[in-house]
Amino acid sequence: MIVFDLGCEQGHVFEAWFGSSEDYDSQRARGLISCPICNSAHVDKAVMAPRIGRKGNQHQVAPGAIQPTEIDNIIPPGQGKAALEALARIQARMLRNSDFVGSRFATEARAMHDGEIEQRTIHGQVTPHEARSLLEDGVPVTPLPLPVRTPGTDN
Repeated sequence: MIVFDLGCEQGHVFEAWFGSSEDYDSQRARGLISCPICNSAHVDKAVMAPRIGRKGNQHQVAPGAIQPTEIDNIIPPGQGKAALEALARIQARMLRNSDFVGSRFATEARAMHDGEIEQRTIHGQVTPHEARSLLEDGVPVTPLPLPVRTPGTDN
């Protein structure tokens, strides 16, 4: 397995795992890679910092960072997959009665908050600037914990 930092044309950077560099090239050529934040299909490898480990006698953890022993208490070893599956089930229940509004999310959320349109549950995409603006204006929004594919884009 190989991990790449990928970036889209909107400037979102995310991490993705592939079986090999050739797998990445093949999936990209077939249009199977998209940004999990904005769903853009214009994705390329982002600049990556090399991951070079410290010498065994120089292990340091930044002040305030989670210590390795604390990580074990958050999600016990071997339970990460089960935790992600549970989170995915919860998110699926949340989205079951939600309307996907895509890039119109900020406009529709603000219109509902201002009483211009009827209240309903929606989900979609916003830029970081739009999200900040909604929060500053008291519009109740929250990010979803997992990426959501645009309806109708599944094979």
